[in-house]
Amino acid sequence: MKKIFRFFLNLIPRPVLISFSYLVKPLFALYYKGTTFEDPIDGKTFRSFLPYGYENSRENVLSPSTLSLERHRLLWIFLQTHTNFFSAPLTVLHFAPEQAFYKRFRKLTHLKYTTTDLNSPLADVKADICKLPFKNDSFDVILCNHVLEHIPDDTKAMHELYRVLKPGGWGVFQVPQDLKREKTFEDNSITDKVERAKIFGQYDHVRIYGKDYFEKLRSIGFKVTEVNLTQELSPTEIERYRLAKGEVIPFVEK
Repeated sequence: MKKIFRFFLNLIPRPVLISFSYLVKPLFALYYKGTTFEDPIDGKTFRSFLPYGYENSRENVLSPSTLSLERHRLLWIFLQTHTNFFSAPLTVLHFAPEQAFYKRFRKLTHLKYTTTDLNSPLADVKADICKLPFKNDSFDVILCNHVLEHIPDDTKAMHELYRVLKPGGWGVFQVPQDLKREKTFEDNSITDKVERAKIFGQYDHVRIYGKDYFEKLRSIGFKVTEVNLTQELSPTEIERYRLAKGEVIPFVEK
C-alpha cells in the first residue's frame, strides 16, 4: 500500500491526483471501516488511517473518507471551537482549497466563498498569490494553508494577503514548520526535485519555516496569535483524531 501511495504522490500531477482521489475515496472508506480512529470533519470512524508522505511517509495519518491530514483535522476543530466561521456571514478567500473542506465550505450558505490557485481544478479564480486580482480590503477571512512554502517570494505573497484582507478580518496561514528551528532555512540554489525532497521534505517546497515565521507575519502588519490547540485536547482525543501534538496554528488578524 505504501509503495502504491508513493507512486501516485511522486509521479502523477497534482490536478490529476485530485480528480482521481474522488473515485477511490469510497473504496478506502469501506476497506478501513472500524471504530478506533475518527475523522472529526465527517464523524466517520476507521480501524486505521492511511500512510502519507513524499520523502518520509507518516503512518496512520490520511483519513480514508475525507482524505484529510493532521493539519486539516486540527484546522476543522479550530474553526469550530475558536471562530465564527460556521455561523457568521463572511466573505472568504480560500487558497489551494483542500478536498476535505471544499464541498463542505461551498455548501455553507452564509459564506461568500471564493477559491483561488494557479493550478487546482477546484479554484474559482486562477491567480498568482504574489499578484492577486482582488481589490484592497476585500475579504473577512483568508485561508492559506501549506501554500507559502511553495512560493519563492513569500514576503510579496504575505503583503498581498495583508492587502486583500479587510481591517478586522482574520485568517489562518498554516505552513510545514520545524519548531525546533529558530530561523527559516531556504537555499534558492537547490533546484533539483530529488534534492529538494531530501532537504525540504517535498519536491516542490522551497524552504523550511522555523519559529521566526510568526515574526515575519508580524513584520508585514498582521497581529499573530500562536494557537497550540492540542494543549486544550486530551491525549485520547489527539490519538483518536490522529492530530500532530504541539502543532501551532498561526491565527492572523488585521
